[in-house]
Amino acid sequence: MSETAREAMEFDVVVVGGGPAGLAAAIRVKQLSPDASVCLVEKGSEIGAHILSGAVIEPRALDELIPDWKEKGAPLDTPATTDEMLYLTEKRSFRLPTPPQMNNHGNYIVSLGNVCRWLATQAEELGVEIYPGFSAAELLEEDGRIVGIATGDMGITKAGEPGPNHAGGMELRAPYTLFAEGCRGSLSKQLMARFKLREGIDPQTYGLGIKELWEVPAAQHRPGFIQHTLGWPLDKKTYGGSWLYHFGDNLVSYGFVVGLDYANTWLSPFDEMQRLKTHKAVRKHLEGGKRISYGARALSEGGLQSIPRLTFPGGALLGDAAGFLNVPKIKGTHAAMKSGMLAAESVVEALANGRPAEPASFTRKVRESWLWGELRDVRNVRPAFAKYGQLGGFAYSAIDTVLLRGRAPWTLRHPHADHEVLDRADTSTPITYPKPDNALTFDKLSSVFLSNTNHEENQPVHLKLRDPERWKTVNWDLFRSPESRYCPAGVYEAVDVDTNPRLQINAQNCVHCKTCDIKDPTENIDWSAPEGGGGPNYPGGM
Repeated sequence: MSETAREAMEFDVVVVGGGPAGLAAAIRVKQLSPDASVCLVEKGSEIGAHILSGAVIEPRALDELIPDWKEKGAPLDTPATTDEMLYLTEKRSFRLPTPPQMNNHGNYIVSLGNVCRWLATQAEELGVEIYPGFSAAELLEEDGRIVGIATGDMGITKAGEPGPNHAGGMELRAPYTLFAEGCRGSLSKQLMARFKLREGIDPQTYGLGIKELWEVPAAQHRPGFIQHTLGWPLDKKTYGGSWLYHFGDNLVSYGFVVGLDYANTWLSPFDEMQRLKTHKAVRKHLEGGKRISYGARALSEGGLQSIPRLTFPGGALLGDAAGFLNVPKIKGTHAAMKSGMLAAESVVEALANGRPAEPASFTRKVRESWLWGELRDVRNVRPAFAKYGQLGGFAYSAIDTVLLRGRAPWTLRHPHADHEVLDRADTSTPITYPKPDNALTFDKLSSVFLSNTNHEENQPVHLKLRDPERWKTVNWDLFRSPESRYCPAGVYEAVDVDTNPRLQINAQNCVHCKTCDIKDPTENIDWSAPEGGGGPNYPGGM
């Protein structure tokens, strides 16, 4: 516990993170134990402000959590109707069979931010106390057990009033703290190190997802249409591809994911995403439209073999903080929600027993659920792409999931962390990207402007180099500043390169994708949650 005296509030359960996992956990606790006190903190300025996804939702977990969600007005308004899977070359496209796990019959194209806003209203109706604008800044530990978190500076209640907070933060204490921070959460990372939750587990591998929201002419809008691509513009060894979803009122969600185990130091995920839009298979969906929002975030792609131990004394990891993403299905919302529900059930049992939960309780529930079976059956798909490349990985995946039905008597491994595989600048092939035309393709700074990103200037910088001297000798001399390319927001900038190269950090631009915390070649960059609701403010629709 911190030595500084701070105001403290006591709850039965504290939930960190207002995404699908955290909100599902909070709702489930109150459903099962109405008298339990539950507090949820969210670093975004409001619930949904930092939520970024495609998104196509499989409603399986929502059906279990709130069976009458349709009657209650959940914003799942665009049923998926058409699936298209394309392999692209620079000039052509080839239709591929849609993998069975990607069949979207019965699913919905949504704004995940709006779904989370709706879930928050359901949680508050049950009595959950929700405090947006609060960053969970510090773990509280006593006698080897996590007993809550301390917040950053001032937060905002849903009504727009200052939250129950003082300068320097406050303590939110509980017998159980559930961490649903999303991919590469700063406290989740600390918990994994503190309690050795990754010991003996495959390294996590990540992807960087970059998204634009477009408003297109009604004549070319096809509600329910879903397109995925792989191939060009990425080379045959680099994992990645695009999505394109038509939904809502003339909206198109366009996004691009690059596996962060890419090797070429000159690769820029943002610029790959921009030039993909020039391909006729993608261009025809966006041309004549208007780009209205932009964002980026990392996602955990390792699957079953990269999921850490889920529990520690006093709490658990949920959702993408633990890596519950079905990569071949390109969906994580249903998995995140289910993990939150199972954690809540374990906590309620423990509260009823009046003693700390058995460490295996949540883990056992996960292993006995459909969630574990779903991830087990596709466990070899992502590492197959790393092992065999784009087409080889696609072919292997068809054999593993269709012919073997996920029951292969082997498990492919993730042998390397993403930061370990970057090639030096002198052995990588330089890439020349076309200049933006500002109609279909754009630069980073104009894109960040559309994310409504802002950070208070007087707060501590939330991006730090562990060893500032290492940037020149490693990042510049060996890799020519890869962070200036992999960051999709122009946060990192190599300046004075002809005389005395140095790194300039434009932390104000940060959209909280956390790629820098993952891909830096020596893990020299630490990302932490900023204070006071800083970061992007994604509108409804994202």
